[in-house]
This record gives sequence, structure tokens and C-alpha cells, in this order.
Amino acid sequence: MSWILRWGAALILGASLGLVGCEGEIEAPTVATRPPPPFEPAPAQLRRLTQPQYRNAITDLFGEVVLPARLEPDERVDGLYQVGAHLTTISARGTELYEAAAYQIAGQAVDEAHRDRWILCAPSGVVDRACAEQSLRVLGRRTWRRPLSEVELAQLVEIGANAARRLGDFYAGMEFSVATLLQSPHFLFRREVGAETDGPRRHTGWEMAERLSFFLWNTIPDDALLDAAARGELGDHPRYAEHVDRLLADPRAKQGVRAFFTEMLELDELDELRKDPTIFEHYTPELGASAREETLRLIEHLVFERDADYRELMTTRTTFIDRRLASLYGVPAPAREGFGRYDFPESSERVGLLGHISVLALQAHASVSSPTLRGIFVRRNLLCGAIPPPPANVDTSIPEPLPGSVTLRDRVARHLQDPSCAGCHRLMDPLGLGLENFDAIGRWRDTESGEPIDASGDVNGIPFSTPSELAYTVAATPDFTQCVMRTAYRYATGHKEVPGEAATLRDITGRFERSGFRVLPLLRSIALSDGFRRVGAPVITVDSTPSGEVSP
Repeated sequence: MSWILRWGAALILGASLGLVGCEGEIEAPTVATRPPPPFEPAPAQLRRLTQPQYRNAITDLFGEVVLPARLEPDERVDGLYQVGAHLTTISARGTELYEAAAYQIAGQAVDEAHRDRWILCAPSGVVDRACAEQSLRVLGRRTWRRPLSEVELAQLVEIGANAARRLGDFYAGMEFSVATLLQSPHFLFRREVGAETDGPRRHTGWEMAERLSFFLWNTIPDDALLDAAARGELGDHPRYAEHVDRLLADPRAKQGVRAFFTEMLELDELDELRKDPTIFEHYTPELGASAREETLRLIEHLVFERDADYRELMTTRTTFIDRRLASLYGVPAPAREGFGRYDFPESSERVGLLGHISVLALQAHASVSSPTLRGIFVRRNLLCGAIPPPPANVDTSIPEPLPGSVTLRDRVARHLQDPSCAGCHRLMDPLGLGLENFDAIGRWRDTESGEPIDASGDVNGIPFSTPSELAYTVAATPDFTQCVMRTAYRYATGHKEVPGEAATLRDITGRFERSGFRVLPLLRSIALSDGFRRVGAPVITVDSTPSGEVSP
């Protein structure tokens, strides 16, 4: 059967059976089911800024400054840092890191190269409370994503005045005011607890401004969005959609889309890409950054230039590579410097995302490929399938070669025969084996240990024989588009979906399908959804410490 027939079969089978892969999945809209329960939003939460959000915010506030090398680490939960952000706090060491970062940045913010960006007046002397108040009122609103109260503003002005008096310099005093702003929980955390209204509990306008900007731009709101919040135009307002559309049309939306797919595809892990240089002469420490940029440039091309069907990410033969990647792929470099467009011929098996070094090299070991790692990536990151952890005391190492079983397919086949391993490996290995024609760094190969490579397998029972057939079959699986929708929703809201959001998810799914599976309309639908604009009451827990302190 050709891949075209298999692709069509996947579509028909998926539509008829409602195949799903995400844990907690709601039935596909094509299946007749009971109406979903009434909408009930998830509880309110606080979210700590991720490291990229922190650095983007600082750049937006003060321009190009030297950013801190180390901050409190982010944590992935359900595959995303944005979900982990509401479950993580700040350790004692993290507090020290944020304090050091605040003073490092504040020192640059008041130097001659940067202070005109935010200090709005010429000080009349060492202590000029009026000038300090004018500048800190504006800076504070952007830094804390809401207006400062008069008490808060007075405290910041006093901190700066006391320091200026001791140091004999207005700007040196303002450094301490800026450092205070940057160490505050009002900067480091996103407060998304909402407020009671005449109707359902909703996020406030200020909360909506930062939810929108961090979702669509991965940084703090601009003045126009904060002004809209001040006018009450965010959330439950007729002009709300106009503000969403403005953010999506802004060039900063590219930064936001890059941030989302970096988390979803684990592209940040490429910073730690390591390969055995004695085996792979193409490996250099810069390879990971080049590989990430290839994938992100392709996504930008499909989302912003083409406004294409999301499934083309798996099936396109277009990519964007530099000389380093061209050498590894064995093709002519499309540009002498930097990245250029390259289109693989129809005869090539290197198709879409699953032909990228960002996936093939990252999801492999330092010296050998890994059908299991690659299969986990496809099943979990692209299809949202749940893979249980291995049982305790099970040997997860690759079996050693035996006479007559020298290929990796032969060796991992023993996992599929072992009852303690087979349950999980059936979810992973048949997918990953479809990429065995690519070695541990992503180069094409026809043989392994002198034996022809068999790249056949199946996706949810739909068979494939080659890497390109695998790519097309994954693209045609309903789980693939359902997964990006759910992942984007989790990324936007900061939590795994709850049962009360079933109706909202069903509505977003329908809109995504009707848009032709285009990414920007998907992000718009999420931003306009009740799940993004409404919030449940905070859950109050009692701390187990001796003080019995109550905390949200």
C-alpha cells in the first residue's frame, strides 16, 4: 500500500473510531457523545516568571543590558515550563540569585547608556523626589504590570532618596529603587487570581494584560495594552478581540510562537547537545543552536509567511539551514553566511520536523541512535500519548548484540518480547524504528553493521515503511492536531485541563478544524476562550510548618 493510501486510511480510521492519545482526552467532535458539563474554570494560581520571560522583560524595560547567567531553574510539568511555573516557588539559593541579578541589572539601568530610556526628567539635585516619583510611577507600572499604589510609590522614592543622600548621587540612589522593583514578588510572579464580579469570577484587566502578553509575546505588556487595561477594555469587553488581534499582528508574536514551540518540542535542551566527536566529525558545540534555529525558522515560515496548515510541519520539504547543517545533510549550502531556504527533492526521505537534526540528534545517545527516545518524543510530544514509567528494578539498557542480531531493531525486539517491557515499548519503539535510517547525529544511512535498515512500523495501527511515510502518517493522525491544541491551551493557562473545561476545549477544537488547522487562529481562539478569561476561586491550603501559616 502506498503512503497516500495509508494516509487516507489513517484519516478515515481516526474519524470513525475517534482515536485519541492524550491522557484525559475528551472524545473527538466527530463522535456522538453526551453534551459536556457546564464550564467550570480551574482554580486561581500564581506563576513564577520563567527564565526566558525574565530576560525578555528586562530587555523590554531597559534595552540591551548584560543579563544574569544564572537564575532559579525552571521545571517542566506535563511537558511545559509554563505549567511548572505555577507549581514552583523560589528556594533560598534562588532568592540570592534574584537579588544579585536585580543589582546587576539596576546598575546598568542607571548608567548613561540606559537611563534616558526610563528616567523621564533631569534631576534638580542629589535628592529630587518629584523626578524620582515621575520616573518610578511609569517604570513601576510596566515592571509590576499594574499601577503602583501611592504607598508603594512613596516607599520606592524614599529608598532612592536615602541611598542618594548617602552616596551623593541621584542616579546611584535610583539604582536601589530599581533593584527593589526587580526583587519584588510583584515582578517575579504573575498574579492570576481574578476578582468577584456580578457574574462569573474573571481575571482583572491588569491580569488579562499580562496573561495576553506572556502568552502571545512571552514578555511583559506594552504601554498600549496596559492603557487598555486601565480603560477596562480587556476580558469581558467588546474591544477585547481587537487587542488580541493587535498582539498577534505585532512582530513580537514571532517571539511568542518561538517560545511556545521551544517548550513543546524541548528545543531548549539543544543547549546541552553532546555527541562523541571521535565518531561524528560534523559535531561542534554550536550544532545544537543551529539545529534549533532551523526548526524555529521553519515554524515561523509556516505560521507567519504561509499561514499554513499545521500538519505541513511534518510533511514539508522546505527548510532553512546554514553551512554547518548543509554539510551534515550532504546538500549545497543555500547561503554563504547565516541561514537560507533549501528544498529537499521529492526523492528525499528527509521530510518535515522528523528530518531535522533538532529531533534526530537530541533524541539519541552520544554515539548511537535510540528508537526508544525518538519513539517517546513522537508519542508524547507530538501525539500527547501517556507513557507510564518503567517498573521498578527493570533493566532499561539496550540488550547486547547476539550472533545474527546486530542491528538496533534486532536488539530492541527483545524488549517487545519481555512481558515486563513490552507494554511500554510497544508505544515507543515501532515509532522510533521508523527513523533508524538517521544515525545518532541525524545523518542518513542505508545500513547498520552491514545490514540493510528496516524502517517499518505503525502509528496507532496504521503501517509505514520509510521515514517519510512515518511523517505523513503522524500528520494524518487526529492525535497530532489534537495534541498541539491541548499543549497550546496548557501553555496559555498554565495548567493541565480540568473536566470543567471540556466544553471550552471542544469549542477550540472545532474552531481549529474549521480554520484549516492554522496556528494563529488557534492562538486567537484560546485567547478568546472562557478558559483563558475566567478563573476559579483560589484554593487555600494550610502550611504544615509549626506556624500554621495559611497560603494560597
